[in-house]
Amino acid sequence: MPKVDIAALPVNTGSGYLPPYRDAVAGRSWRAVAAAGGLTQFGANLVTLAPGGWSSQRHWHTAEDEMVVMLSGVAVLVEDGGETLLHAGDIATFKAGEPNGHHLQNRSPAPAVFVAIGTDFPAADQCHYPDIDMFWSESTGFTAKP
Repeated sequence: MPKVDIAALPVNTGSGYLPPYRDAVAGRSWRAVAAAGGLTQFGANLVTLAPGGWSSQRHWHTAEDEMVVMLSGVAVLVEDGGETLLHAGDIATFKAGEPNGHHLQNRSPAPAVFVAIGTDFPAADQCHYPDIDMFWSESTGFTAKP
């Protein structure tokens, strides 16, 4: 199994979110580790949240399972049921089709680093954002809720 040279991967920033919803993720950066290894059946990103950064807007997917593995720092998992602190070694999972809007926030003074893993079949997926007027599908991209 080839080792991925993480330091050689480009650091991605930015968002396709509609304004003003992209502002909350300005403190997020990631490296596409699964793509770097040529993997096509799932995506995996090494994500860093700067203090005050959010991983995304709160969302849920119709056809994408997601998993987060915390590596360092502390993040707050915000979901329909409340808030949970995630520390290094903690894992959170989100089953496709369950309408439990979720995201991570870094409320600490230090960076939070995690691996975000998800199935990568966007043609079948839709993403719902329960707190804001936004929707995503491969055919529409980010739009106001239909």
